[in-house]
Amino acid sequence: MRRQIPAIAGSLALGFLAAFPLVYGAADYDYIMHLWITAFFYAILASSWALLAGYAGQFSFGHMAFMALGAYTTGLFNNYFYLTSAATGTCFEIPFGSWYFVVLDPIGISATPFSCLDAAREAWAGNVVVKKPSLWFGILFGILVGGLFGWLIGRLVLRLRAAYLALFTLGFSEILRSVLSAELNITRGQAGLELDPLFPNGITIFGAVFDATDKLPTYYVMFALFLACIAIMLALERSRFGLFVRSLREDEDAAAALGVHTVRYKVLVFVVTSMIAAAAGAVQAHYIGIITPNILIILQMALVVAMAVVGGLESIIAAAVGAMVLYFLLEFLRNSFTIGDVTVDMTTWRLVFFGALVMLTLRFQRNGLLYPLIESCTRSGVAEETVAKRVAGASASEDAEAAK
Repeated sequence: MRRQIPAIAGSLALGFLAAFPLVYGAADYDYIMHLWITAFFYAILASSWALLAGYAGQFSFGHMAFMALGAYTTGLFNNYFYLTSAATGTCFEIPFGSWYFVVLDPIGISATPFSCLDAAREAWAGNVVVKKPSLWFGILFGILVGGLFGWLIGRLVLRLRAAYLALFTLGFSEILRSVLSAELNITRGQAGLELDPLFPNGITIFGAVFDATDKLPTYYVMFALFLACIAIMLALERSRFGLFVRSLREDEDAAAALGVHTVRYKVLVFVVTSMIAAAAGAVQAHYIGIITPNILIILQMALVVAMAVVGGLESIIAAAVGAMVLYFLLEFLRNSFTIGDVTVDMTTWRLVFFGALVMLTLRFQRNGLLYPLIESCTRSGVAEETVAKRVAGASASEDAEAAK
């Protein structure tokens, strides 16, 4: 019965999360929903980083870079690509059946940019349809770009280990942040790139109408993405892929000697985790509505690593749950409190408490706080069963020898 506790708890948790937006009705509904949406975002990042670092032993500090690639790819797609029913004559365009696929010129940081499409509108006579392609194509492209860069980085760093790999990926992340900050004409730098919401025209679900700012549809989109990512990673973990990846973590040379294609699996794990991070970044970018290069600051990467470490690096589920718990903890620690005549400003001190928690976890619970609890349930009685089987086997061997 004890071994079933994690499965039962997981089922109850999923049921709670699925029903929560429908039953919660407090005045802070929008705020709590925002916390859950962002918690799912961090859970996807922390669990995918746990697959990369905890299972494959590849300690990368470029995970947020892949997230940003997904976010900026869909952001650029959302801002620069249009479909028109007539040729513009002023923009770069590609005929696409009865439509034209139009790419705008760089918009820069002007508050009221005048684009080549605006010039075409002035010259058009009659009704010309202009529309944006579905932003879901942008999200898909963001995932593919994340996978492409994951493959490139994987090919470049597959011979590097430990600190060298960490420094290489950290350098890649900083280079990407600098490029995004410097390309003012395309990315608008620190001014930020604006994106449409996930459902710009609203959506109707079972007769209920939700506008573009309602959080319930976005909640379920991010929740579904979280479940899909966890399902993919768990399937990989329990397959030959997971076995081979764990062998790389334990002893790469021994794994190679036993026939594991180390290069292939190191690159594959980079690609998979990069695509998952890019998917989370692309969806979150449309939810937030604006992205800047600050999403790549090292503090964000440190936060994801800390979430995975506190939850448990050797468990995808533990890392995901740890990310959710710690995100909510950090938010609730924003509330200052008074002790006597002293007021503790938690907007500053909350990171101190968070850092202390991470340090204590690394010192006394190197496998995280949640992973040992899961292991104690799922592996309950395994040692006793193993001993009993060995004793039974030994007894059977003795009886067979006596019968001879």
